Amino acid sequence: MREVAFIKQNKEKWLNFEKAIFGRTLKNPDELASLYIHLVNDLSYAQTYYPKSKTILYLNHLTAKAFQKIYKTKREDTNRFVSFWKNEVPLLIYQYRRYVLYAFIIFFGFVTIGALSAAFDDTFVRIILGDDYVNMTLENIDKGDPIAVYKNGSNWGSFIGITLNNIYIGIKSFIYGVFGGLGTGLVMLYNGIMLGSFQYFFYEQGVFWESVRGIWIHGAMEIFAIVIEGAAGLMLGASILFPKTYSRSTSFKIGIKDGVKILISTFPFTILAGFLEGYVTRYSNIMPNWLSVGIILITLGMISYYYLIYPFIVHHKLNKSHAII
Repeated sequence: MREVAFIKQNKEKWLNFEKAIFGRTLKNPDELASLYIHLVNDLSYAQTYYPKSKTILYLNHLTAKAFQKIYKTKREDTNRFVSFWKNEVPLLIYQYRRYVLYAFIIFFGFVTIGALSAAFDDTFVRIILGDDYVNMTLENIDKGDPIAVYKNGSNWGSFIGITLNNIYIGIKSFIYGVFGGLGTGLVMLYNGIMLGSFQYFFYEQGVFWESVRGIWIHGAMEIFAIVIEGAAGLMLGASILFPKTYSRSTSFKIGIKDGVKILISTFPFTILAGFLEGYVTRYSNIMPNWLSVGIILITLGMISYYYLIYPFIVHHKLNKSHAII
């Protein structure tokens, strides 16, 4: 069968299925599962006879969404909150994993630029961080406490202020994705260059290790969350620039919906990072190395597992359920 005839024959069925998934016109998971079987068959047929067709991209996306819909609406799945964190977010991260990769490459590319700029220009750190901050930090280094800045203010006040600011940065990074991802790139540019120049400054002053064992107690989760939020913003931009087989408005709605879910998923990590910065980082200079390093590895391991490993585990489990469905 020619591809045009194949599309014409199945177009109405696919559109109805799309409405069932995105418009919620079907609430019966058994009915969804039945339609899903037909969709998988169509996808297999297209992959066999039209391997380079855009139809495959459309059916692949529809199939991924169908998995999520069916899994969420199973009768035995009564806890929407648990399902969101346990299945929905990991599946979205897997689906958009290339944007997570892009975000890491872009962000740490900017970190490198920041470090190199600070290395070759003595005034760069002052331009980025400000004279007051640099002078204060130099005074703290002379006093033997390079990260004393984290001791300013009360524990509770620091925790609330830092957390709200980091959540604001995450929301801004996502929303700015509407400018084709360029706005998100600018947020990542600013934060990445600041981080790179900031860390090089401590290296240049000979207190790099002291800064690492303190700053990264909260920084592991904080920076990782910023990257994931950047990935959500890039997704939003891509939904506008590259709608694929969807109309631009439909693609944008999908980008908003999926991006907001990923953005929300970073908030618990951002809140925990704020707690650590407000309550724990300030004591890093009196902590034994094993404790500060242990906290860094545990926090980094938690968020890395959730966003880099767990999505593949969930996807693999759902793939194994193909035959069952």
